[in-house]
Amino acid sequence: MLLVSGALAATAAVGYAQFATYTTADITKTTDGKAFVQLFGALHQLYLRPLDDGKLMSGAIKGMIASLNDEFTYYEEPQDNQTSQENLSGEFFGIGIQLTAANTDGTGAKVDTVFKTGSAIQGGVQTGDIFLKIGDKDVTAMSLNDVVRLVRGEKGTKVNITFGRGKSTYAVALERQPVTIISVEQTMLPNNVGYIALNTFFSEKVNEQFSAAVQSMNKKGVKKLILDLRDNGGGLLSSGVFVADQFLQKGPIVSLRDGKGKTTVYDTAKAQPTDYTGQLVLLINKNSASASEIVAGALQDTKRATIVGETSFGKGVAQTPVQLVNGAEVRIVANEWLTPNGRQIQKKGITPDIKVDDNRRPIPLNFTGSGVKAGTKLTLNVSGKPVDVVADKDGKFTYIAPPAPQTRSAEQGVAVVDPAKDAELAAALKQFK
Repeated sequence: MLLVSGALAATAAVGYAQFATYTTADITKTTDGKAFVQLFGALHQLYLRPLDDGKLMSGAIKGMIASLNDEFTYYEEPQDNQTSQENLSGEFFGIGIQLTAANTDGTGAKVDTVFKTGSAIQGGVQTGDIFLKIGDKDVTAMSLNDVVRLVRGEKGTKVNITFGRGKSTYAVALERQPVTIISVEQTMLPNNVGYIALNTFFSEKVNEQFSAAVQSMNKKGVKKLILDLRDNGGGLLSSGVFVADQFLQKGPIVSLRDGKGKTTVYDTAKAQPTDYTGQLVLLINKNSASASEIVAGALQDTKRATIVGETSFGKGVAQTPVQLVNGAEVRIVANEWLTPNGRQIQKKGITPDIKVDDNRRPIPLNFTGSGVKAGTKLTLNVSGKPVDVVADKDGKFTYIAPPAPQTRSAEQGVAVVDPAKDAELAAALKQFK
């Protein structure tokens, strides 16, 4: 399989044996290879403190990848790869919540959504609760991925979590139960306009879930449909093709060009009785990438849909994932992809037919200041409310307002939208006649 996504996605692995033509003996055939082995030995012989060979080799691998200066060829540690593979399968054992980072630097975790099924809602967990401890471990500064790994586990086992809520804390033991990731959300808008949002292509269950959503719209007699791919960073190339094919009856969907310049049509649309054939508007924003752009490019080139929103991210390359023997994975950029009309969108993106800024998440108020003594506590009035900031060792202070909360349904698969607060969605509705 091929991957068309950013650094958070993964897919089925390419076997190590495919690359057995290049062996470890080849490393010492070059001067630089001999220098690497020499350095490894010198560190073991001379370095003052104990060495961790795993960290040394991980650093060497990351350095090799970094030398390519390619943001889409990257290495994922074994533990992170395990989480990615669980996400890819679309199923794992957890407590029935969606997490987001608690701190502005991306660390920590807080509850973004509590789903109607799962032990979290049964245990009284609420949206906005902050993870303080898992077992005896303080997780307030831990990476979000590490928190996720601690929350997940074997079916039927329990995880003890201490949450913070406002100025109080509480602890609860929650049982890990089966969780299925629902990547497709849908609802009906006035005048029988259907709405389907696809949040990611990074799940083996996307095809099944998206097909079911399209069939639901067909059964309701929907002739006007909005497909929302905003903030969808991509995933499996095959799923991008599958989604585009639900709206196309013929012609190429996407082509791949390798490093030697050879271009091959990856897949062609096929007319199916289950296809949606009514009016179609596609929403994209600056975070729509890869597989999302494949869909947008195919629907735009064939004039199948009106594209509304912001110019997309611009990731026009596909990666081949390589599963390493240590459980890690490397995603290697192996192809660039082209739209049906032969457009290469790398670093260009898809330009919408109708440009509208995404106004759903206004930039939070933030400011910095200086000129006071280290440790000084200042109370400032922000929007009529007092805000406390403390100066650092250099006398500087910073305030970053929390982002506006986004309303989400507690029922997976149900979309919550409001055209009155969503300029792109409102513009999409105006396209229907």
